[in-house]
Amino acid sequence: MSAKAPKKRPKTTSAAARARAAMSREARAAYGEIQQGVTHLEKSIAEIQRGLRKAEQRIEADARTRIRELRTEARAQLGVLKTKQREAAATLKHVSVAAGESWREVKRSADSIFADARTTAASVIERFRTAFGG
Repeated sequence: MSAKAPKKRPKTTSAAARARAAMSREARAAYGEIQQGVTHLEKSIAEIQRGLRKAEQRIEADARTRIRELRTEARAQLGVLKTKQREAAATLKHVSVAAGESWREVKRSADSIFADARTTAASVIERFRTAFGG
């Protein structure tokens, strides 16, 4: 028996490679330039996406910091308002006992305390509206 040499099979080529081989030199050069442009666009898109992610993370971090500051400020302002509420209740108790029939003075005193508390509450609300762009 004689040993036969195995036949060499032609390498399978992709459709793009076959098409490029059939192109003229000028067409191959243009194809290569266009392919490079596509590659550059892919890189640019990836870079823009990375930049957007970083910007989003920075914005989110800034927002979390601002929210913490607003909560701290709100707690402080609520503390002030609660203090004014306690003062008003205590004043009402003391004044009503001391005033006897002089309820006009009691009402004037209470109106003054309430006006001050309303002003404080309005300023807190305005700060939050400004902070949230509303």
